[in-house]
Amino acid sequence: MAKKYLLILWFLSGLLLSGGAWTSAQDDSSRIRVNVVLVQLNVAVTDRKGNYISGLRPEDFSVTEDKIPETISTFEEGNELTLKPATQGAGQLLDSGQPQSAGSLTKPQDSHPDGTNIFAGSNVFILFDTSNYMYRGFVFAQDAIAEFIRSLEGVSKLAFYSYSRDLSRGAPLTANREQVLRGVRSSVAGDDAALYNCLLLTVKDAAQLKGRKVIVVFSNGPDNASSVPPEDVAELAQSTGTIIYMISTQQAQTEPVSTAVFERMSKATGGKAYFAKSWRDERQAFASIRDDLAHLYTLSYYPQPNPNRGWRSITVKLVGKNLQKYHVRTRDGYRLLQQTQISSGSFSDAGSGSAQK
Repeated sequence: MAKKYLLILWFLSGLLLSGGAWTSAQDDSSRIRVNVVLVQLNVAVTDRKGNYISGLRPEDFSVTEDKIPETISTFEEGNELTLKPATQGAGQLLDSGQPQSAGSLTKPQDSHPDGTNIFAGSNVFILFDTSNYMYRGFVFAQDAIAEFIRSLEGVSKLAFYSYSRDLSRGAPLTANREQVLRGVRSSVAGDDAALYNCLLLTVKDAAQLKGRKVIVVFSNGPDNASSVPPEDVAELAQSTGTIIYMISTQQAQTEPVSTAVFERMSKATGGKAYFAKSWRDERQAFASIRDDLAHLYTLSYYPQPNPNRGWRSITVKLVGKNLQKYHVRTRDGYRLLQQTQISSGSFSDAGSGSAQK
């Protein structure tokens, strides 16, 4: 047990984690610096048939953390411009030039001077199983992934990783699609599958980014070489606001343990698990993920003071009787993973998407 936690701590060293705590320290100039961590949620809203519900506004959502009501700081649907509630409560978006009233929505502070929204789109990491489970149909899998990459719209950057016993970063995060496609085509089959080891490293890479962070895992079989348990991977993904989608073939589905783990891990992060019986089903799974990304609502908030330093539960509900019939899918919380960093004489709990106030 001790060995397990030492390994996890080693992986987490230097990692900026998403949380929600107020911390302060005195620097050399006797000034107090307070870091406020922005917690980001990716929310899917569907009806009973699984159809996406679009056109919702910030005032349609209620967010609580440990039952403490939170105020939405930024709001985005799909790839639209982020809106920022100016005060407590939400109101209508005012046209440019009109005076702002209480509760009005304004352009967020988290934007570049030229108006470009730094939260727009998604950063997508594709993690491809190149273990010996993938010997059959290797080229077909590459074709499905390449088609998925070409079809993605509104995605800021893409990365292509592959794994067997070790992780290979075939194409680091880039806006150059051709570079990512070359990474796909250059991947080669390996040996045993250490999925959870490599997925943890991928989450660590994604955690340092702002905006929507997505990992799409394509696996053809169970994990038979990892030293990291899947529960730790899921918890780290939850705590850093990283969505995990799992696409697995029928071969992995024949093992009940892997099936349950894939479903539990994706659900915990707000994603989905797909089990494909054929190459055609794999393409449909990729298309479903693309559709999901295009319809996600991205909400963020600065947490209210909360003494809880461990697991914090998040609840997202829809407000109004007409919206109660819809289903909300998002992560259900995060663990406040505390890491004290010494930088320029200050101490802080840093987080993915953190900002200073």
